[in-house]
Amino acid sequence: MRTFLVSGLALASAAVASAKISLPNGWFKIPPEKRIDSGKFNGKPRYLTWMADSQIKHGVEPTFAYTVSAYLSGILLAYDRTGDDKYRDYVKHHTDTVLYPAWNGEILLYNNSNSIDDIRFGHTFLDMYNLTGGEEIYKIAADSLKDQIDRSFRTPDGGFYHRYPAYIDQMWLDGIYMLDVFYARWTHEFQPDNTTAWDDIALQFDLIDAGTTVDRDRTNGLPVHGFDVSKKSTWADPETGAAPHVWGRAVGWYIMALVDTLDYFSEKHEGRARLVKYLQSVADAIVAAQDPKYKGWYNIMDPGLESRSGNYIESSGSAMFVYGLLKGVRHGYLEGKKYLDAALSGYELMTETFAEKRKGDGALVWEWTVQTGSLSSNGTFEYYASMPLFENDLKGVAPFLFSSYEYELYIERQNK
Repeated sequence: MRTFLVSGLALASAAVASAKISLPNGWFKIPPEKRIDSGKFNGKPRYLTWMADSQIKHGVEPTFAYTVSAYLSGILLAYDRTGDDKYRDYVKHHTDTVLYPAWNGEILLYNNSNSIDDIRFGHTFLDMYNLTGGEEIYKIAADSLKDQIDRSFRTPDGGFYHRYPAYIDQMWLDGIYMLDVFYARWTHEFQPDNTTAWDDIALQFDLIDAGTTVDRDRTNGLPVHGFDVSKKSTWADPETGAAPHVWGRAVGWYIMALVDTLDYFSEKHEGRARLVKYLQSVADAIVAAQDPKYKGWYNIMDPGLESRSGNYIESSGSAMFVYGLLKGVRHGYLEGKKYLDAALSGYELMTETFAEKRKGDGALVWEWTVQTGSLSSNGTFEYYASMPLFENDLKGVAPFLFSSYEYELYIERQNK
């Protein structure tokens, strides 16, 4: 009898264990059990939606971080190309999360930040403001970040500190992307005739160009990571204040800042021509720095350091370059076969090597992205080379989404 009861219980337990229960999705647009479809575009996988769906499924923490904001901009590019509401709704949910619990335009954990990295999320608020037909809560949140620009500390020449009080008198290439693109967008949408603002935005590019290209003969025209007006930082050159090395992702932020700012910068302002000139200059240097064999770009880009132990082809900077070059060509800022050749060969490296299919559920994984690089360090080669690689780091995922969007637009133009 006891054997019968034990056997019966075992069978019942097995039946329960094997029963499949369908759970409600909640707000999740792609449930955990779903396989990711790679889609098709031009006879190949559709990397824009494949990566977007993969990241949505596997989860991104909805924080008020520049990395998340850049990623959400990439998701909205998938929405732009497909019209699939799941992408718009996903971004709205993330955006709303950082406005809870106050729900009056106050940003969760913002605390009157003095880091210009935080300003990047202003794009996400403006995206939602426009997509919802002008819901005021998103404009209030965006305005608080514009207010941060207005109260930001500056160098004697008027350049924005990268962060106060941590980086007094320092301007970094990264910061131009975080602050000045939003500054230009906000001005374009709400004060397009504000000449003072356009003067100020152009000034930031003038200053960063002058401060980071003082050694352009040594760097073959590539800008170094940043500069310190006071020349007091450990890494600052005692005569110029410039950082010692060309860091790939910093240059990537810079070319993205240029092509994106030009979307908004006044056509009537004389500074626009200077921005185009800066774009052409850095694009020439980027094309020249592309590795002829691997078709990507090194983490530390100083000429002569390509084969130094610890250096490698890095994915986030490479993706940013591909995006900047493709967009620059599309808008006519960059003319010539060399830009397109560099971009397309770089994109092939991204899709064939940096992006890997996950065996379990078919999701796309992004690899070879360096986790960080900062002038809070000593700025040495050894520092940059020692930083770890992260899988699916949003600083690489976002520009891959951007470049995949531009690639689709390029292919469509070719097929017309």
